[in-house]
Amino acid sequence: MESGEETRQYKVWNSLNSEEGVDQFQLLEDKIDNLIEMIKSLKKEKESFAEKFQIQEEKLADLTKEVEGLKSGRDKAKQRILALLEKMEQIDE
Repeated sequence: MESGEETRQYKVWNSLNSEEGVDQFQLLEDKIDNLIEMIKSLKKEKESFAEKFQIQEEKLADLTKEVEGLKSGRDKAKQRILALLEKMEQIDE
């Protein structure tokens, strides 16, 4: 006596042996092939984005250094202007 599970498996197997079952295998294989291609494409896209992200990180670091340099230069210029103003005050005395 077959259980319900065995009967269902037998029916599935019999349907797979038919022409329709072969078509189902082909459909499944095509879907799997499409998924594989999609995964490959997504991996390449991910690598491309990672490279672009790295480049942007490097640019950001360079710009941050440049801004710090400009701030430092501004502070030095401000100190020199104050020193010159002090010298000019000495002329008026």
